[in-house]
Amino acid sequence: MYKVKKLAVIGSTGSIGTQSLDVVRKIGGMEVISLAANENIELLYEQILEFKPRIAAVVNEEKCEILKKRLAGSKTKIVSGVDGLLEAAVCDEVNTVILSVVGNSGIRPAFEAINAGKDLALANKETLVSAGQLIMDTAREKGIKIYPLDSEHSAIFQCLQGNKENKIKKIILTASGGPFRGKNLEYLKNVTVADALSHPTWSMGKKITIDSATLMNKGLELIEARWLFDVPVKDIEIVVHPQSIVHSAVEFEDNSIIAQMGMPDMRIPISYALTYPFRMENNFERLNLFEKNNLTFEKPDFDTFKCLKLAYRAIETGGTMPAVMNGANEKAVYKFLEGKLKFIEIPEIIEQTMNAYNVISDYELEDVIEADKWAKAYAESIIKA
Repeated sequence: MYKVKKLAVIGSTGSIGTQSLDVVRKIGGMEVISLAANENIELLYEQILEFKPRIAAVVNEEKCEILKKRLAGSKTKIVSGVDGLLEAAVCDEVNTVILSVVGNSGIRPAFEAINAGKDLALANKETLVSAGQLIMDTAREKGIKIYPLDSEHSAIFQCLQGNKENKIKKIILTASGGPFRGKNLEYLKNVTVADALSHPTWSMGKKITIDSATLMNKGLELIEARWLFDVPVKDIEIVVHPQSIVHSAVEFEDNSIIAQMGMPDMRIPISYALTYPFRMENNFERLNLFEKNNLTFEKPDFDTFKCLKLAYRAIETGGTMPAVMNGANEKAVYKFLEGKLKFIEIPEIIEQTMNAYNVISDYELEDVIEADKWAKAYAESIIKA
């Protein structure tokens, strides 16, 4: 059997966190040691009652005090702030950290978990986008395994099983195209938040859904794939596949392409990460090829979806530039969600921020964190201007 997972779920009340806990319920054989959330204490309270973790962290300190009062007498230790989140991630009993927080806030817990000897089940793509070289070097040094939770990276990971000695010719990274596939710049000028949140195939959190609409999500995944699989960016091809059935593929040196297929259900890659190298039976929806019998593939529109170009530019520039791109994107997306920025202005804010930044090529963790802070502050200043 697989190694029993003793889990820290960092971001337990978000989309990936809740689906990860659903996998734990359905598959069993795992123990939830710690949970961490930002401020959704109602859902966290229910999770604590169900899974009885040793530690639960709430980043929002005011909400944490409310939760402590509700759980007075509980055996679960309630901790707060970023320090509490880190405590939940590096708890002694934990052997695997599910990292599913959104944005660059995932970098420090990822780094601390790796240094504490914990394997990482990674859904927070920004960790590798902003600090990929540092994270992967540290993981190799510590002998830590990183299991991808994103459907695309899980697909690539699965396609590589049994093929480690075979040379990769190309990674084929699939994208749904989001709700605005086939639209032009003129159309994008008037889209609303509700329009951008209407993803055609996936149910996700708001931030990642907007990233899918701008195609920045695919740009982030491009950079993540570069680090996870140690493949040059020139050997990673983005292909728009609106049905979201082929989750990604690998072309090998003999021109054979191996693809992983399945229904668009994040619990499937989560299950594989948590039971690797085994596959465990589940009751999730099965793919019926007689129903899903029209699979199409298209080239992405780099001119309309400018975030893709910016992602390529960031990884080609290297150093701390991906962290700056990502920080500016976070700020722009949240401003769009607040109704303070137009959809079409998101890439403009990112590009202006990147243009104003002086890259640090040889970086440490603190450089990445400072680059993120700088990018968010600069983006905020030009949005207000």
